[in-house]
Amino acid sequence: MASERLSPREILDALVSFPTVSRDTNIPLIDWVADYLESHGITAHRQVKEVEPIKQALFAHAGPEVAGGVVLSGHTDVVPVDGQAWDTDPWTVTERDGRLYGRGTCDMKGFDALAIWALVEAHHAGVTRPLQIALSYDEEVGCAGAPPLIRAMADTVPRASACIVGEPSRMKTITGHKGGFGYNTHVQGYEVHSSLLHTGVSAIMSGAKLIDWANRENAEYAAAVPKEVDAVFDPPYTTLHVGMIEGGTAHNITAKDCRFGMDWRFVPGDDAEAAKTRYLDAVAALEAEMQAVRPEARVVLTEKFAVPALRPEVEGEAEALVRRLTGDNARGVVSYGTEAGHFQDAGMSAVVCGPGDIAQAHQPNEYLEASELEAGHDFMRRLIDHLKE
Repeated sequence: MASERLSPREILDALVSFPTVSRDTNIPLIDWVADYLESHGITAHRQVKEVEPIKQALFAHAGPEVAGGVVLSGHTDVVPVDGQAWDTDPWTVTERDGRLYGRGTCDMKGFDALAIWALVEAHHAGVTRPLQIALSYDEEVGCAGAPPLIRAMADTVPRASACIVGEPSRMKTITGHKGGFGYNTHVQGYEVHSSLLHTGVSAIMSGAKLIDWANRENAEYAAAVPKEVDAVFDPPYTTLHVGMIEGGTAHNITAKDCRFGMDWRFVPGDDAEAAKTRYLDAVAALEAEMQAVRPEARVVLTEKFAVPALRPEVEGEAEALVRRLTGDNARGVVSYGTEAGHFQDAGMSAVVCGPGDIAQAHQPNEYLEASELEAGHDFMRRLIDHLKE
C-alpha cells in the first residue's frame, strides 16, 4: 500500500467496504488498517479473540512513548442488513443529498475513519502528548471485545489517561450512560399430562414467576427517589426487561422447557452486583420450589453480556478536553450503553463524543450526514493542535 495520506472520507469508503457483521470475521478490515498505519511508520498491535480467532482488535500509539495520552475508541463490527430494505448497496458509501449512506457510516465507522486519520496526522505532526486508537470487535453483541483489548493495551503501550469513545452523539459531550447486563434463563421442568399438573413441573408457569418478579423489581425501582447522579436519565431508574420467550411441547403437557432473556439497564447510582445477587436469590428460591415436586427440575443461567455504566466524573479530564475542543457545555447523558464504562473502570477518564445521530444506527439506509463527518474532522484537527502544545 502506498504511503499517501488518505482523507477521512477515503478511509470511510474503505472501512464500509468490509462487511464486518458481528457474526462474521473482521480480519480483512483489520489487515487494511494495519497495512495503512504501518505504511506511515506506525506499529499496529492486534489482540485476537481467544475463543473465536476470526475476530481481532487493533490498537496503535503515536507520539512519545510516555503515559498520559488520549485514546480514540471505536468498534469495527456492525449489525446485519438481513431483511432490511436498502435503496443502495450497504457495503458501498453512497453520497446523496448531503448524506453518506452505508452500513456503519454512522455506527461507527465514521468515527473510526476520523480516528485513523488523526493518528496518522499526529504521527507526522510530531505531537508532544501521545494519541492512541483502539478498534474493538463484538461491541454490537454486548461490548464483549473491549475488556480484552484494554488489557492488551495495558501490557503493550503506555497507559493513556483520557478516552474518547466515538459513538454517535452529533459531536455533543456525553458524560454518562446507563449500564446493562443480562442472563439467558433456561427453566427446565418435568413433563406430565396436564390433568396431573400437580405431579409435574411446568417450565413456563415456573418461568412466569421470575418474569413477575421482574415486574415487581421494576415497580420498586420506579417508586424510589432517584439519586442525584441518576435524575438526569430518562427514565431516572434501573429497568428490567424480557423481550423474547419460548417453550412448551403441547397444550395438554406441562412444559419441559422455557427460555427467555432477562436484561437490565441500570443507572450509574445503582449497584449492578447487588441486582445480580437479587436475581440469583430469586432463581434459587424458584429452583427449590420446583425440586420439591421433581428433583430433576432446575434453572440454568448463562450470562449474555455485561456493560458497565459511564459515571459522570467530577472535573473529568476527558470531559474537559472534549468541551474545550467542541465548545459544548451542555450536560448530556444517554440510556444506551457504550464501551466507555469499560475504559473508565480501567482507570481512564472517559467521555462519549462522535459524529452522527444514534437514531440512524442499525436502520436500513443508515447514513451519516456529510456535515457531521466534517465536524468530526475539525474536532480531530483541534485535538492534534492541542496535543502539540
